[in-house]
Amino acid sequence: LGHFCLLYSTPLLPVALKSIAVTLSIKDFVAGVSVTLNYENEEKVPLEAFFVFPTDEDTAVYSFEALVDGKKIVAELQDKYEAHLKYEEDLSGGFHTYLLEEDKCSKDVFRCNVGNMQPGSKVTLTLKYVQELHLEDDGALCYVLPATLNPRYHLSDQSVDSCLDLKTPIVPLEDLPYTLSMVATISSQLGIRTIQCNCPLSSIDYTGENKTSAQVSLAEGHKFDRDVELLIFYRKVHSPCVTVEMGMPERESDTLMGAPSAMVSFYPDIPEVETSTKCGEFVFFMDCSGSMKNPMSRQNRSQLRIDAAKETLILLLKSLPLGCYFNIYEFGSTHEAFFPKSVRYTQESMERAVEKVKLMLADLGGTELLTPLRKVFRKPPIPGHPLQVFVFTDGEVAESFNVIKEVKFHSKRHRCFSFGIGEGVSTSLIKNLARVSGGTAEFITGSDRMQSKALRSLRRSLQSIVEDVSLSWDLPPGLFVHMLSPEQTVVFRGQRIITYSLLAGQIPVNEATGEVCLKYTSHGKSYEEKVTFSLHPKPDDNLTSHRLAAKSMIQARDFGYKETTLIFKRDVLDISLESGIISSFTIFVAINKELNEPVYGPLYHRDIPRPILFSCKRLYWCLSGRRTLPPSASPPGGQPPRSKATQVGQKYSSNRISQHFIFFSLLKGSMEHTVAQLILLQNADGSWDMNEDLAKVLGSSLEDIKAAHPTEVLEPSSAWATVLAVIWLHANGKELKDEWELLERKAVVWLQNNAGRSTFPLMSTANKLLKTSVSSSIFTFKD
Repeated sequence: LGHFCLLYSTPLLPVALKSIAVTLSIKDFVAGVSVTLNYENEEKVPLEAFFVFPTDEDTAVYSFEALVDGKKIVAELQDKYEAHLKYEEDLSGGFHTYLLEEDKCSKDVFRCNVGNMQPGSKVTLTLKYVQELHLEDDGALCYVLPATLNPRYHLSDQSVDSCLDLKTPIVPLEDLPYTLSMVATISSQLGIRTIQCNCPLSSIDYTGENKTSAQVSLAEGHKFDRDVELLIFYRKVHSPCVTVEMGMPERESDTLMGAPSAMVSFYPDIPEVETSTKCGEFVFFMDCSGSMKNPMSRQNRSQLRIDAAKETLILLLKSLPLGCYFNIYEFGSTHEAFFPKSVRYTQESMERAVEKVKLMLADLGGTELLTPLRKVFRKPPIPGHPLQVFVFTDGEVAESFNVIKEVKFHSKRHRCFSFGIGEGVSTSLIKNLARVSGGTAEFITGSDRMQSKALRSLRRSLQSIVEDVSLSWDLPPGLFVHMLSPEQTVVFRGQRIITYSLLAGQIPVNEATGEVCLKYTSHGKSYEEKVTFSLHPKPDDNLTSHRLAAKSMIQARDFGYKETTLIFKRDVLDISLESGIISSFTIFVAINKELNEPVYGPLYHRDIPRPILFSCKRLYWCLSGRRTLPPSASPPGGQPPRSKATQVGQKYSSNRISQHFIFFSLLKGSMEHTVAQLILLQNADGSWDMNEDLAKVLGSSLEDIKAAHPTEVLEPSSAWATVLAVIWLHANGKELKDEWELLERKAVVWLQNNAGRSTFPLMSTANKLLKTSVSSSIFTFKD
């Protein structure tokens, strides 16, 4: 849960945080969370508790309270402007009022001074929030409890008070003074297939018919030395589901929090369809700020971010379709475009871009994206080539709210695919860039490979989008639906939709049901999904759907305290105060409920240490299910295995590398290194040339390859080389298929157009030469 900070001038004294307890309630695709922190001041002087909490952009904080020596202090949501005026008055009078607010530099970090602790006093803090949960590629629902708030880069001349670069002492695990306990309850009519966690669990107890509910808890004494990652696999994950939630009985029935709400969750199983589109203008924005010199993860010998970025750009360039347009922008405190305007994708333009990528360095200072974005948006569109924007960054971009606002303003003519690199990136920026433009967001942390996630987004950008998404409702007479979520008419394969609505009118007293129908079209074919739901649900004290609906409405209007228009500001303020969901215009003020006045206290500070973190992004300790430790992995509590992707070597100087074999920082001889060399040799049209460099990658000599060529088969010399390269990828690079799949398709299409049926006689000879047994079905041709 980030840094739980007590700040004080004297180091190496006992710290006050003793334990953290988390109660988690997951229903379908959303969660309600309660976090309790227990502090004790063992000193002889009063201390101030400074609390910093990192959240996800899709998280809605709605409650914060403290129990100080039996006295209850509740933080109430108030107008930020009015609260800060009162705050200044208190300061001038020698007092201090404690406020919980979004960090001034990021909307996904909360900070709060929680009051003074007298010597010997005990304090219990409780924070409550709700959130939409992320879906993994394999359909697993994922809840993450972050173990630390990583420092983020922001401009050196920024004078705002921010906790993004807050530092805390790092101590060995055995010296960590606090422990974590977590109990999770999961329920869904979709049925639970299995539950997994990267930390030891004490048990998994399934209840209900067809395993529709379960309870899990962490093993006792967990030291919180890593992010806690809980995965839930539903049996019917692709089936739509509807959650109806009754409003607050004390509120008017026609208000946001008083009326019943309906949340529709849908993760459609859209078939993957091959596309040969050659349309599109692809513009890549790559962060070249100083922080890109940092390693991708905390693991030893982890690849530098800038090196992974350069490899990713080359892979993207090689995977673009012939006939499209492209450009690349490096950005930091300044920016530079590879070309004055987007150029047609040809062999010549691709080679020029690759040479420029070789020379990229993480030396551009800050992270200012707004200016180059505006330059791209203000250029005239290329007819027949819709704009696709790819943004890669590892930190907090300057003027984040204005960047998001600019992307939203131009969302009718482009889609933005955003990538957060490393643990410290702003989820608010990355998710909002994709959300307001209809793109997708990816986060690259730990041992994740940037290349595979970037190619996944490129594949999505090349797919024909699923269109005409619509919801229709069949409800009892006198009951109507008022949609709250922004209309989403487009969905990508692998994307999940959540929409929020209010039910207006009178719900029948007797047991009643409703039906919702979701329709969409893809590649000219219509799809339809229906689900029946009860209009008499069980009560939810968290009001999860209502609060997430309010969060959704705030997200669509809130662009920051100074950047939001006056019309939207009034809406955001009203929604925030009614729902209790914090926004840029509201703030939680700690109130002593016994005295009904703000809490005051002195200003002594102390750091709470954090552990040397165990980085194990995809290492799963499983009680049951599909994910198991690989043979080389250590059991929980041992050292994590290093994947090939994280076993990286020194950075190679670009001026010492030959034309084809550039900077790849993976260990020489690794499969990633060899695949990267083969990819670098591919031409823009998808073919490979027969030369010494290709022979080295294939593990043969050029003479042997030429001698093995069947003399009776007549085709361009590049066809034999291309067949060999494609077969080698299928035989040796299966684990990296996500990264070379697009460029392999280009090769197959090139063979279809230039060699035709003569490709098949080459198959058996190629398999014999390479000592492989790849099936000829990999070459699929149209008659």
